[in-house]
Amino acid sequence: MQTFTFIGVTTGQSAATRLFPAWARELGLGDVRLVGCDLPLHAAPERYREVVLRIRADPHERGGLVTTHKIDLFSACRDLFDLVDKYAELCGETSCLAKRDGRLWAFATDAISSARALSEFYPAAGRSEVLCLGAGGSATAITVQLIERRAASGITVVGRTSARLEAMRAIHAKLGASTPVRYVENSDPRGNDRLLAELPPGSLVINATGMGKDTPGSPITDAALFPEQGYVWELNYRGELEFLHQAERQVAGRHLYVEDGWRYFIHGWAVVMEHVFEIDISRERLARMATGSEPGRPKRKR
Repeated sequence: MQTFTFIGVTTGQSAATRLFPAWARELGLGDVRLVGCDLPLHAAPERYREVVLRIRADPHERGGLVTTHKIDLFSACRDLFDLVDKYAELCGETSCLAKRDGRLWAFATDAISSARALSEFYPAAGRSEVLCLGAGGSATAITVQLIERRAASGITVVGRTSARLEAMRAIHAKLGASTPVRYVENSDPRGNDRLLAELPPGSLVINATGMGKDTPGSPITDAALFPEQGYVWELNYRGELEFLHQAERQVAGRHLYVEDGWRYFIHGWAVVMEHVFEIDISRERLARMATGSEPGRPKRKR
């Protein structure tokens, strides 16, 4: 039997653990088993290297999907990868490990999966402002694809530390793009409320902080007002989802479109499986994956 490793923090709580067998049947992957590998946040480099060395050495291992640890794992294991794709090199992270002809590839797939998810609900006319709360790996990938596709008139990124913001600024500089980006160091939800208040109608607001799933709370207060006719994207699909509920309470009054992270989750797994198993997933197959996954979708907490 072949194995496929899922590297995260609480992989047993992910819907993917329950849904993978059905996905494997839909995609014709054969006899393959998903194996969870839980590591603490910001684990020691040796822990990451142990996992990657095992994947590389095991002849039955096809590869891995990485959540949460994308930056730390890439940093700790860069010398163990035989090939690195352009997004992994650009962003300094990996979300996908794949074995090809005895060599281990590191891919960063979030730019692709986020572009696919975003295109389903957000018009890429390039006229809207974007406020991205969070400056980690997902935020970096999303802003990279927004810049590459010229899908925003301007982007504001809020990070808790100057180090993450500077790392993102360096990545954006490599793109040589003309989209203006403002980098704001802030950890006070009231400061984020003020940034929301500055947005023009039709803007996109993204919660890429992990708050509401990995950590409690929301990056904004209940007093915050979302932009009129705005788009709100909560990247989480499970947990307390306080940010999502704050937005949903304003749907009617502010005429909002609100999207959670479920479709992003589906696209994320689909893109990684395309790389690991060297397949193309058509729109029709993706639609069947998504439809078949609905019964396994976690119920929202209130």
